[in-house]
Amino acid sequence: MRVLVTGGAGFIGSAVIRHLILEKGYEVLNIDKLTYAGTLSSLLAVAHNPSYRFLRADICDGRAVAEAFATFKPDRVMHLAAESHVDRSISSAGEFVQTNVLGTFNMLECARTYWQSITGETRHKFRFLHVSTDEVYGSLSEGQLFSENSRYDPSSPYSASKAASDHLAKAWARTYNMPVLVSNCSNNYGPFHFPEKLIPLAILNALEGKSVPLYGDGTNIRDWLFVEDHARALDTIAERGRVGESYNVGGRNEWRNIDVVRLICSTLDVLVPADRPREELIQLIEDRPGHDLRYAIDAAKMEKELGWKALCSFESGIEKTIDWYLANQWWWGPLRKHHDGVHLETLTSGTAK
Repeated sequence: MRVLVTGGAGFIGSAVIRHLILEKGYEVLNIDKLTYAGTLSSLLAVAHNPSYRFLRADICDGRAVAEAFATFKPDRVMHLAAESHVDRSISSAGEFVQTNVLGTFNMLECARTYWQSITGETRHKFRFLHVSTDEVYGSLSEGQLFSENSRYDPSSPYSASKAASDHLAKAWARTYNMPVLVSNCSNNYGPFHFPEKLIPLAILNALEGKSVPLYGDGTNIRDWLFVEDHARALDTIAERGRVGESYNVGGRNEWRNIDVVRLICSTLDVLVPADRPREELIQLIEDRPGHDLRYAIDAAKMEKELGWKALCSFESGIEKTIDWYLANQWWWGPLRKHHDGVHLETLTSGTAK
C-alpha cells in the first residue's frame, strides 16, 4: 500500500505517518510545506525507514503535486495539510483561505487527474480521505452531539475555510464519482503537539512556573481525542469507509478547559513538586471573538460501521502526554524558544487540528 500524506510534519499528520509505516508497513510520501507548525523532528522514528519519503512542497503548487502523484503513484491520499490555529485565522484569514480552500481544490484536481489516468484494480482501490474538524458545525448546547448530519455553522475564519474544503471534497465525490471520504474529528492531544496549543502550553508553562492563561471563564467544553487513536481511525476510514461518506471521530471525553488545566497542574504537582500548587498559575483573560462554547462528537457511526473505538481515556491520555513532555525537551525546547509569546491560540480554544 502506497499512501500520500499531506501535512505529515504536523501534529496529527506525523502520528498518522508513524502509524502507517511502523504499524502497517505501508510506503508513505509526506508532502509538507514546513510552515511554523510543521517539524520533521516529529518523524525521526521513520526518517531513515526505506518506506518513508519526503517532499517539501506547497499543496497549492499544482505542478509539484501533480508530479508527486505521477511518480509516487499512491493507492490512497490522506489530506491533512491545513492552517489550523484559530487565533491566527482571525488576524490572517487570507492564508487560511489560500491553504485550506485553494490548496484542497488543487489536491482534489490533481488526485482526479491521476485517478482518471489509472485503470483496473489500481483505480478501483484508490481513495482520497479529506481530514477535517468538528469546528465546522459551530457551537453545541448541553446534551447535544455533532453527528454526520449536523448543520454546518462555522464561527471563525479557520472553521469557515475547513467547511468550504469539506464541501469541495463532497462535491468532487458527487460530480465526478471520485472515491472521496471526509472525516471530522474532535480536539486531539498527545505527544508532538505544537507548544502553541492548550494542553502542551499548560504543561510547559506550569512546569516552568509561568502563568497559564485561559480565555473567558474557562468553561468552554471540548471532546478530547488521543492522537494515536485518531491515527488509527483515519487509517480505518481510508481502508474500510464507504466512498462518499463522512465519519465523525471523537474520544467521548468531554472536559471543560479549566478542568483540563487543573488536571495538568495537579498531575505535575505529584510528578514534579513545586513550592506552591500550580493551579494558582491559572489566569483568566478576555475571551476570544467567536469562541464556541462546546464541541462534542457522536462517534457511533465509526464505532458501529467500522469497528473503531477510542481506546484512551482522557485521564490516561493526559498522563501519557505529560510523561512524554517531561522526557522530550529536545523536541519542544527549540520550538518553544522560537515561538514563545507569538500567539495565544494555546489558551483555550483547544483546537488541535
